[in-house]
Amino acid sequence: MADLQPIQSGSFGGAGDLAARQHRVLRNTYLLLALTMIPTIIGAAIGTNINFSFMRASPGLSFMAMLAVFYGGIFAIEKNNDNGLGVGLLLLFTLLMGVLLGPLFQHILGFTNGVQLIMMAAGGTAAVFFVMAGIGTTTKRDLSGLGRFLTVGAVVIMLAVVANFFLASPVLYLTLLAAFVLFSSLVIMWQVNAIVKGGETNYISATLTLYIQVYNLFSVLLQLLGLGGRSD
Repeated sequence: MADLQPIQSGSFGGAGDLAARQHRVLRNTYLLLALTMIPTIIGAAIGTNINFSFMRASPGLSFMAMLAVFYGGIFAIEKNNDNGLGVGLLLLFTLLMGVLLGPLFQHILGFTNGVQLIMMAAGGTAAVFFVMAGIGTTTKRDLSGLGRFLTVGAVVIMLAVVANFFLASPVLYLTLLAAFVLFSSLVIMWQVNAIVKGGETNYISATLTLYIQVYNLFSVLLQLLGLGGRSD
């Protein structure tokens, strides 16, 4: 962890240091992103063995609590993205996000091919990540303008998630799953491109953004695969 020092704008002197800064931010982002998978897996293992009956008994309260954990965690990490506490908060956040995968894992593992579905979702997530990150790294275009579109998309998707909590529409649910796959894929490409072009100089913030998209991709792909799962 000694090598993972937060990088802020202005940390390097001239234009000649730009390539070194980009390489260091990208390297640290990928290292920290890989590290976040450890607490996520531990959290998922814990969540799989927790009785979430309280969530079914109070779905409204549980939904609000999850939103509070999610957005509260993001806020705390971003407030400390220039110090070591930010790394610790990020790892704690990923542990909690892993625990929240528990109900989905319990549902999927109820299928005879549950383990296979989880592996397929993980493989699909990795494939999408590497393809989109590769595009973001190699494209000659500056994709910074995509940020405004993604911001609007994030607000629309969040509003749709809240609406579907009350409507419970199967059509809207499937539409949301497809929207999350497209949105998360585009954010991965945009974020990696921002690092490569020098627009993102803080690897903690970059890791947080990429982690959320990887998490969303995995959970959405697992839900889609679960629609065709075989029950015991």
